[in-house]
Amino acid sequence: MRKVMEPYTARALKVRKNNSLKDFVAVAGPLGVTHFLVFSKSSSSINFKLFRLPGGPTLTFKVMQYSLIKDVVSSLKRHRMHEQQFTHHPLLVLSNFGLQQIQVKLMASMFQNMFPSINVHRVNLNSIKRCVLISYNTETQLLDFRHYSVKVVPVGVNKAVKKLLQEKFPNMSRLEDISELLVPGADINLSESEAEQDGTHNVLELPQAYAGRGNMKAQQSAVRLTEIGPRMTLQLIKVEEGLAQGSVLYHSLIHKMEAEVKEILARKEAKLQLKAERRQKQEADVERKRRQREGDVPHLWGHQKDTEVSERGRRSPSRGSRRDGEGAGMREGSHGTRGKGFELKKGRLREKLFTLRVVRAWPRLPHPWRGSRPRLEGA
Repeated sequence: MRKVMEPYTARALKVRKNNSLKDFVAVAGPLGVTHFLVFSKSSSSINFKLFRLPGGPTLTFKVMQYSLIKDVVSSLKRHRMHEQQFTHHPLLVLSNFGLQQIQVKLMASMFQNMFPSINVHRVNLNSIKRCVLISYNTETQLLDFRHYSVKVVPVGVNKAVKKLLQEKFPNMSRLEDISELLVPGADINLSESEAEQDGTHNVLELPQAYAGRGNMKAQQSAVRLTEIGPRMTLQLIKVEEGLAQGSVLYHSLIHKMEAEVKEILARKEAKLQLKAERRQKQEADVERKRRQREGDVPHLWGHQKDTEVSERGRRSPSRGSRRDGEGAGMREGSHGTRGKGFELKKGRLREKLFTLRVVRAWPRLPHPWRGSRPRLEGA
């Protein structure tokens, strides 16, 4: 599917097991992503979900049958698939989507918005190299997804002359004269791909010149489609509001009465209201704790706004006696330099705070002071 959606797709996107849908939705807005195509596999089926960003809806399909690109290309005798075809987006063709059912209209709108819109009067035909065909079967309610490459060849010209126009010289060993090359029904070796029969179903008059020899404006040419895959047969299961979290708008397998639908909606609204109340309470608690934390911190110095306050109580003296007020409050120095790393501590006896400073031994002082212990001085 990434090959089909090129060039407007994330070709190198890698998904991990711990990634969730919220991770991709968070980056979808800045990157300009409009749709998510998610495939999932269970033990019983393969599901395909189509998300419309940013607010939904979500379409869930069941993949009934599928074939990969390599399976389709391997079944062709001569495939037409090259990198130049994927430089432009494919042309979208919808078939049998004109019904009035709401789910059919929603599918058609979702598929149309997946591809860029074109102006049929100004479009450059040389940019149309691929075609995506989505057909809806009204009886089985299944969708057929096909991907084709587009080739345009001139008609009304002998097949041998077509070879000459394409600079491919046919085998003329069994011809007696060069004029036999232009005779209709000349017996020359042609490839099987050129033996395709063109008719009124694919012959038209070109409104402008198309890439390829002989495809001139106002000339008859035939449009040939070659399937390049992938191929899928889908069944619409349900349509939901939002990104797979809203109410179910349509379900093909489960049909509920109006009373059941109202009960489900009421239960869902109550759940959303409870979630909103919990969020408001959580935000109020966070704000209250923040204000309480800011109110407990005293601002004693203009340059120190963040001062750690410790409610450890009065410290017991370790060595010698203390001066008056040492148990009430201390301002101690840490292992940093002078004037940094102070911690304000509050005692139990007095509410008044005293700041004390620790003076450490200076290594360049005279010898009697070098080995002395730090002493405390009142500020």
